[in-house]
Amino acid sequence: MWEDILALSGLFIVAFGAATILPFQSEIVFVALQLRGDIPVLEIILFASVGNTLGSGVNYALGRVIEHYRDRRWFPVSESQLERAQNWYSKYGVWTLLLSWAPLGDALTVVAGVMRTNVWLFFTLVAISKTTRYIALAWVTAQVS
Repeated sequence: MWEDILALSGLFIVAFGAATILPFQSEIVFVALQLRGDIPVLEIILFASVGNTLGSGVNYALGRVIEHYRDRRWFPVSESQLERAQNWYSKYGVWTLLLSWAPLGDALTVVAGVMRTNVWLFFTLVAISKTTRYIALAWVTAQVS
């Protein structure tokens, strides 16, 4: 039992980190735990989804404060890049957060913070996105194992 708790906690941490700028890959840990076969897949999906969603919350918080520093030399994007991202987000709206599972999804979650997206709407859409991805990953893993 403690081994399962440690394994799921590790998955949570890796999934959390994978949603931030840290170079983590939660899918590897997710699939390894699922293939191990001794932890229910719904628990694996839950821990990965919650960790990954909360990790996206870090990006959102970063976006909420980062714009205050846009005039600094060390600011990570140019004024035109930030404006282009804001225009794109304004055009396509919060529904783009349903793509937060995708490779550029982390940038979308930062832009959502910059754009002051409602926090409840943010977490709802990101949770749907992240959970759907892990459900799909669990299904694919079950099919090929």
